[in-house]
Amino acid sequence: MLYQQACSAEYQNNLPDAIEKLKKALSLAPNDSMLYTKLAGIYSDLGEYDLALQAYSKVLELKPDDAFVYISVGSIYETQGKYKDALAAYNKSMQIFPEYKYNYLNIANVQYKMQDYKAAVQSYGKFLEIYPQHREARENLASAYLVLDMPEKAVKEYTTLYNKNSSTFKDYANYGIALVKTGDFSKGSEILEKAVELDPENTSCHVSLALAYQELDNNDLALEQYGIVFKQLPNLHSIRLDYANLLADMKKNTEAIEQYKIYAQNYPADARAYKNMAIVYKRMNDLDSAIANFEKTLALKSDDINVKKDLAECYHAKKDYISALKYYDEVLKVKPDDLEAKTNKAFALHALEQYDEAIALYQQVLNVKSNPTVESNLTKAITAQGFVSLNAKNYSKAAEYFQKAVTRNSADDYAYYGLAKSYRGLNLNDKAAEMYEKAIALNPEKSLYSTEYGEFISALYSQQSVDAAAGDTELPEISLNSDGDIQQQPVDMAKNKDLITLGDENYRKKEFDLAVKNYQDALAIKPDDEVTLLKIGNIYGLKNDNKTAAEFYKRAIVVKPDYADGWFNLGLAYANEKNYSESKKSFNKVIELKPDYAYAYYALAIAYETEDNKSEALKYYKLFLQYNKDANNVAQVQDKIRSLEK
Repeated sequence: MLYQQACSAEYQNNLPDAIEKLKKALSLAPNDSMLYTKLAGIYSDLGEYDLALQAYSKVLELKPDDAFVYISVGSIYETQGKYKDALAAYNKSMQIFPEYKYNYLNIANVQYKMQDYKAAVQSYGKFLEIYPQHREARENLASAYLVLDMPEKAVKEYTTLYNKNSSTFKDYANYGIALVKTGDFSKGSEILEKAVELDPENTSCHVSLALAYQELDNNDLALEQYGIVFKQLPNLHSIRLDYANLLADMKKNTEAIEQYKIYAQNYPADARAYKNMAIVYKRMNDLDSAIANFEKTLALKSDDINVKKDLAECYHAKKDYISALKYYDEVLKVKPDDLEAKTNKAFALHALEQYDEAIALYQQVLNVKSNPTVESNLTKAITAQGFVSLNAKNYSKAAEYFQKAVTRNSADDYAYYGLAKSYRGLNLNDKAAEMYEKAIALNPEKSLYSTEYGEFISALYSQQSVDAAAGDTELPEISLNSDGDIQQQPVDMAKNKDLITLGDENYRKKEFDLAVKNYQDALAIKPDDEVTLLKIGNIYGLKNDNKTAAEFYKRAIVVKPDYADGWFNLGLAYANEKNYSESKKSFNKVIELKPDYAYAYYALAIAYETEDNKSEALKYYKLFLQYNKDANNVAQVQDKIRSLEK
């Protein structure tokens, strides 16, 4: 009767009266477990948890194997935040009544609240095997996966919930964060946009959305999200590295540096801050700051090969080739096939004038991959080493290097010049002359070649030089200026002019041998004087030594390829030797250079007339009259034309 009255009072929400009736009933039946169970339940509803636990304790004394009482006890402990006690009660219930699978949800929820997420995942999994449609369990399972940094599994659970009923789905924040963690930035940004719309103050969502936009190259949107984050949490320094990276990608270099510095102040052991900061400094060409930060990176992470490559390149750019080589060597020790490092090391060795080592590396690089720059530098290094041997008077070795260079590049004027000097040192004068001419032909603007060639030729035709040729020839040492060009020696122009004047006086006096010596002495000072070379040729022509005359005319046009008078006199020398084929070539060259050079037409006409080619002779006599300005020869040429036209 009292029990029924208690139940009626409970139904009418008169819980104190219900408790009073149950206590009276227990005084009559102190071992009735049902009465204690009802009393415990009412105490629990009233929030009198200690009294409820006392009542449940009496129940368990009477019915120690009542699994559901343990569940009720566990529920009270869970409500009180006594999770260990709650878990013990739920586990006791499971031990007594393992068939009651719903208890896995109680266990899982307590484990989740205790932050034992691994255990919670297992318990939720067991529960969902029986009750797969339970939304709360699946939400908690997804959240646990996310906390355990298992975003793929979290995404799977959230996707199941979202696809089942998107209208009731609420956990956009964690779903979006999980998607971003899996690298699905497009879907992640879509979900996170909804999340921040629902909860604008959720900083974590703004952070993940910023990262998603950043990865999608939506930099302006990412920048906006970072602005929101730092407005909400100005001291959230953990994301400043990503923020700085975004600024760096946007080429906001100064702002990026500022953010890297803030991050580094708060996380001084994170090598990434110094590395990324150094990369920005390098891009800004602030090489000293870049080097300092790359060095800090290596102090924290000594095995970063890419940083060593960057350091080498920075030192290389500063022309500190010794330091650059140190880091190139460290890179190649770990990555011996790194073609870029090997190439740059070769460049550094080249700059340090360690040509043989550079040559070996250039060849290794080219054995793997064709590279026009390396091809060109290899040839330059071979040529440079040739000059080293040349200056050491090792003429044979120098010639070997220069021959390799011209084999690699037949247009390398420096190499031909080097060969000329090498052959000259070996007293192979014909070969030396040939190489000088090739160098000049390839680079007519290089006055040094023609100057030295003129001096060489002048020396060959002076008795003093002929005598000296029997001994060891002294060649001037070659030195390069800062542009890699050969330095030239100053010319005493006053003395040169005086010698030419003296030579002209002796020429007028018909003191031809003295005149030749004067001219040769002048050429020793300025060997590229085409007019003086022509004068010597003219003297030999007067002596009927047409071969020697031709040699000097040739030297004159080598020194100055567009020297029309040189070509004309060379043609006359050939004609005097009855070599009309070569003479006509020379006269035609004169006309090519100076179409109004009348006597070139006249000389061609005579050559064709000598060959009995009347039509060509007529043609050129007439052209002579067209361009001639000397009336003295007109009548004579007109007679020739009339004679040929008969």
